[in-house]
Amino acid sequence: MIVYELVCPHQHRFEGWFGSIADFENQRTGGLLSCPVCGDPGVEKLPSARIGGFAAEEAKEGAAVPSAAVSAQDTLAQLLETIMANTDDVGRQFPEEARRIHYEEAPRRAIRGIATVEETRELLDEGIDVLPLPRRREDLN
Repeated sequence: MIVYELVCPHQHRFEGWFGSIADFENQRTGGLLSCPVCGDPGVEKLPSARIGGFAAEEAKEGAAVPSAAVSAQDTLAQLLETIMANTDDVGRQFPEEARRIHYEEAPRRAIRGIATVEETRELLDEGIDVLPLPRRREDLN
């Protein structure tokens, strides 16, 4: 996991956790990131320094993973397990069910499911809060 310090055009600063720089860029350019304070999608990554003295060394195959990275991955995996245990899986019906809940046509409850990038954008445009998550622990690697 990579933690970036992010900022919106209104100078609201916040953190974002991503699997890689490519994940960050895909979410940013795909319209999946927005400021949690004002909702502005113009999110940018602030410059940051690596911590731990391994900035000059690229990770090598078979090299030990820093314990902080393992701890962060385990914490995220536990969070995902909690989400899975406490949400209803509505599968590919996620966009429709999210709308029904949002517009109070269905009982309010926590759901998870599958949505395309376009469907996710449409939900966000309608003011429906959604959060893309990895589906399995294996997806965290």
